[in-house]
Amino acid sequence: MTTDNSNKDQAPVNPDDDHMLAHGVDDEPVEPNRRLYSGWVLKVVSALAILYSAFHLYTLNIAPLETWSFRIVHVCGALILGFILYTGARFVSEQEGEARHRWTTWLAAVFLLPALYALYQTFNFHQMIAGGTMRLPPELESWHFGWPLLAATAGGIVLSWFHQRQRSLFSLPDLVLILCSVASAVYFLEVYNTSMRMSTGTSFAPIGISFAAIAGTALIMEMTRRVAGLALVVIALIFLGYVFAGPYMPGFLGYPGLSVQRFFSQVYTDAGVLGPTTAVSSTYIILFIIFAAFLQASKVGDYFVNFAFACAGRSRGGPAKVSIFASGLMGMINGTSAGNVVSTGSLTIPLMKRVGYSKQTSGAVEAAASTGGQIMPPIMGAGAFIMAEITGIPYTEIAIAAIIPAILYFASVFFMVDFEAAKLGMRGMRSDELPKLSKLIKQIYLFVPIVILVVALFMGYSVIRAGTLATVSAVVVSWLSPHKMGIRSILHALELAGIMSIQIIAVCACAGVIVGVISLTGVGARFSALLLGVAEHSQLLALVFAMFISILLGMGMPTTAAYAVAASVVAPGLVQLGIEPLTAHFFVFYFAVVSAITPPVALASYAAAGISGANAMQTSVASFRIGLAAFIVPFMFFYNGALLMDASWLAIGRSLITAGFGVYLLSGAVQGWIFQAFAPWFTRLLLLSAALLMIAGGWVSDLAGIALAVVTYLLQKQRGPGHGQAAEAS
Repeated sequence: MTTDNSNKDQAPVNPDDDHMLAHGVDDEPVEPNRRLYSGWVLKVVSALAILYSAFHLYTLNIAPLETWSFRIVHVCGALILGFILYTGARFVSEQEGEARHRWTTWLAAVFLLPALYALYQTFNFHQMIAGGTMRLPPELESWHFGWPLLAATAGGIVLSWFHQRQRSLFSLPDLVLILCSVASAVYFLEVYNTSMRMSTGTSFAPIGISFAAIAGTALIMEMTRRVAGLALVVIALIFLGYVFAGPYMPGFLGYPGLSVQRFFSQVYTDAGVLGPTTAVSSTYIILFIIFAAFLQASKVGDYFVNFAFACAGRSRGGPAKVSIFASGLMGMINGTSAGNVVSTGSLTIPLMKRVGYSKQTSGAVEAAASTGGQIMPPIMGAGAFIMAEITGIPYTEIAIAAIIPAILYFASVFFMVDFEAAKLGMRGMRSDELPKLSKLIKQIYLFVPIVILVVALFMGYSVIRAGTLATVSAVVVSWLSPHKMGIRSILHALELAGIMSIQIIAVCACAGVIVGVISLTGVGARFSALLLGVAEHSQLLALVFAMFISILLGMGMPTTAAYAVAASVVAPGLVQLGIEPLTAHFFVFYFAVVSAITPPVALASYAAAGISGANAMQTSVASFRIGLAAFIVPFMFFYNGALLMDASWLAIGRSLITAGFGVYLLSGAVQGWIFQAFAPWFTRLLLLSAALLMIAGGWVSDLAGIALAVVTYLLQKQRGPGHGQAAEAS
């Protein structure tokens, strides 16, 4: 999104607007590499996006397709839309004219021929199979389909890196890639997804499967590079390199090896690209993206943010607390930390700066809050559904288990910003600067779609049925609001959903390649053995090791992909340690999520720094500090199952209270402010010790933590309110 924040700090309040601060929160962010069409081209692209979303709603609710066919169409549709909308290179500037590297157009026209020929051959193969052919001639598949497809794919990808045109123009190299995407998909649908798929992974597998899979994998990685950056692509390439370098590697990394044909004949199965990540993206994720798009089209996001301002804006450091609530709520729905930073941060970050927060802190609070949305039930940025798919644990059990950890995380961030505001003597915003709560209360019905979603899920409805009901209710509820949804608005929501889904589908498919490598090479099992070896010396050391691997695997990756990869590598080893599967997967999930605010590659922090104008690394360090509780909470629920609702109600209640007090003390230790006074270094050490004891979860440790907290309180009382600061907290 290109947002000018230069004048927001001084923006006058409009009395005719009832001081509504949030406008455009629901506006669709436009990425720097996304084409902006006009005229009939825009209408065609919009129609394709609408049809893509409508296809999923129809297939999921009315006429289900065979599973693999559905997933193949799901991935192919995202690739087609993606190559239409996202360029492989930068756009030309006005000074550079209409185009650079014109030779790419002529070469792309040459590569159109093998792409069209490969596509033609897929229909030829279909006719042969329909005529009773049991096995296609290998020479025909190789020379008349496989090699032309690979040549066109490779040529189209490389040419797209140099093809620089105006933002409103389509790319001929991308047309080549679209044809290759269709050719690969049609081959899988018409040849692979027949009785021949039973031969997958054997020497009898058709050679064309490997060619189509190599081309499909390359296309997925190129689309991932365009919509999510290089981080995930580099990790995927490292894993692919391991497939063929593994037999020559020493120690636990070594394995017997797989041939190119055998590996790629299996990577487009439910062990890889069509596995759990695509299973979730093609059902739950796409459905909740459609739900989020309908909420956006009815301007519910604006309401959420204005409601948060009306409730929390008056308190000290008000905009920061608003950021916590609004970003947490929006982040839960939209499923991406960095994307949520861009949508809500463009409003909250300038207002935080206006009340006295530094650039770094303003960006860090937004990044930490947006990241927290990924662990907030009931949706958890789609993480809950992926966890349910991978583990087989019912979704409702996962959502219930996530409640207390989410409370602890957001409580910690709240205490952090409150102590920062108190330490700096900040005040909240004036009443005449804020939306009128009395007016917003009258529109409280806008929360109904989310309420319906939660109630339907816990009444036992399937996720698909609950999501569809919530989407329909968003339309109905909008008829009671100023932003009524008619046919045009509904079509716009479907179009928006189709465009919004491209990134997450590409990311999930790319993560599927990594999951395929892990399952087909057995590296996950060998990592589990290594983790068991570490645990023989110290179980805590094994957990710390698992934490670092989860964060490392998640750096630079969206939440869903980060968790899917970490769950394949790390979670099995934790389960083998004797840890309950739910606890093990929550442990991995949390650290995969907080990789978005962990230096040196912190996507959410970098997005926030771009809005606040602060140094990116300083912002990521600040967001790491504010979100510190998220790095401790997983160890908390490992040692205290009550925090995941796995205990009696009395134990759960006691654990929530003591752990909540623990994160309060932890926040005071980090910020150097507690009990209305500045905390010197020795007091901060006492606070940290008390916090860790309270977090541990036992009666003895709780009493010891309370004793240390009392000592700290008495020391702070002796120092006096606001001691060491220029201004006392308001």
